[in-house]
Amino acid sequence: MDKQQQTSTMASNDPDLSDPSGDPQPGDLIEIFRPAYQHWALYLGDGYIINLTPVDESPAAAMSSVKSVFSRKAVVRMQLLKEVVGSDSYRVNNKYDHNHTPLPISEIIQRSQVLIGQEVSYDLLGSNCEHFVTLLRYGEGVSEQATRAIGAISLVTAAASAFSVLGLINTRSRNRPF
Repeated sequence: MDKQQQTSTMASNDPDLSDPSGDPQPGDLIEIFRPAYQHWALYLGDGYIINLTPVDESPAAAMSSVKSVFSRKAVVRMQLLKEVVGSDSYRVNNKYDHNHTPLPISEIIQRSQVLIGQEVSYDLLGSNCEHFVTLLRYGEGVSEQATRAIGAISLVTAAASAFSVLGLINTRSRNRPF
């Protein structure tokens, strides 16, 4: 089974996908599975996508770089989907369609084309590649990845605070005279 068949098979087994064939259509969100995270792109048509890449890297080097996750700036690039995916897997994933109405395809494409080559701010939690493509598709930036990350950070912070308070209470009780 070749890479395209694997991708289509993977996509067809996911009930949340609006296009079970896995063949991207203009305006579709593309989820690319990197080793440590998911990268997001928007399909423009004819094999091309629009996505964010780090400012200081060539498009080819950026496609698999974890450095992109920690950058503060990004460049909007139009690239071939197969080149961005490389040896990773991907799927069409319009998962937000059930609670966000996609803009008309012509508007999505027009908004995308205006941004190609532009440098934009990048923030893993507030303005990442998923925010970018959902903003193009829906007119609103949404990112479950960021929401999960913020939740995990909040949980760790709360746990650290609780342990700190417990440590302070324990220290005070040990220092009390009998």
